[in-house]
Amino acid sequence: MTSSKLLLPLRIPELGPSLGKLVIGTGRAPRGVWLDQVRYRLVTRVIEAAGEARRLSANDERGPAVDALSRAAWLAAWDEAVGTLASALVARFNAQLDAEARAVRMPRRLRRRVALDQGERRSVAARLGSSGAILIPALDDVERCGEAALAATAMEREAVSAWQESLKTAARRLEAAWLALEDAVEAETARWAEVADRVAQWRKPLWPVWVFGTLGLLLAAWLGLTFGGYLPAPEWLLRWWDQGVSRL
Repeated sequence: MTSSKLLLPLRIPELGPSLGKLVIGTGRAPRGVWLDQVRYRLVTRVIEAAGEARRLSANDERGPAVDALSRAAWLAAWDEAVGTLASALVARFNAQLDAEARAVRMPRRLRRRVALDQGERRSVAARLGSSGAILIPALDDVERCGEAALAATAMEREAVSAWQESLKTAARRLEAAWLALEDAVEAETARWAEVADRVAQWRKPLWPVWVFGTLGLLLAAWLGLTFGGYLPAPEWLLRWWDQGVSRL
């Protein structure tokens, strides 16, 4: 087994520059949705993971150092960001739909049906999460290069260099995934804005008014013709009339 003293140090590259606009922000607020808080949290998790990997590497804890920036670590940070954002958007959409439904005096039973159900909530999260597809191949490279870097000696410097470069590439792909996520947020808010517009156009159906109004007019006409002597009165109506008169 190779002695740890013969292995190359695992120097952790600075990932901030590779994260690009994920660090400095894009200044976008898709349809009024501010994403800075989620973005800050995502960047913080990545930078903290790099700092922890740096600390472990300095203590010659090579395996844990590689694990700190493993595929699973990157994905956990991304999934947390997507999950947080999806929950916030669903709450926003539900509030918007409920406000529109109340404005047009939609019955409570229908308002409950307008709200996003569990299937729609999962669909929102899935559509947002798909923005990270560009990140997956880069994380596969991180995993593969990390395994090679663990056992790299002075004769295998390219293995450590490849791992360092894979981390920078993963950071750049994370930036690209975030930009795609911003686009997905804009598309998602536009989708539910259209639904809210349809809710705002809802009107109470008029057919009951027409049906009962027509029946009322027909009944009034029939009674008028009956009491006017134009139509024969049914037996039950004569009995009802006689009973009413007798009570007077």
